[in-house]
Amino acid sequence: MKLLLDSCVYGAAKEQLRALGHEVEWAGDLAEDPGDEALLARATAEQRVLVTLDKDFGELAVLRHLPHSGIVRLVGFRGRDQAAACQLVVLKYGAELAQGALATVEPGRIRIRSRD
Repeated sequence: MKLLLDSCVYGAAKEQLRALGHEVEWAGDLAEDPGDEALLARATAEQRVLVTLDKDFGELAVLRHLPHSGIVRLVGFRGRDQAAACQLVVLKYGAELAQGALATVEPGRIRIRSRD
């Protein structure tokens, strides 16, 4: 799956997810932070699922109806566990994410909101 990791996601998750076969970019590699809206627009243009720790992206997608290609929000995971949590949600809900779903992933719980 094509993923764009927000800069707040643990940087080592990029290589961990690549090793699992995903095409991954990490916003932390960019020269400067483009801001949430620009990052969401980039993920959409590249047809990447955006992976973040911030709830702001869900608000941009749901309240402001900005286009997106799926969003995964990780909540309550230590940095070293973020790639595994992302892999779990992608394996279980990859088809839904590809259709623009929003996933909130917490230890022991995944909530999916389909695109309206």
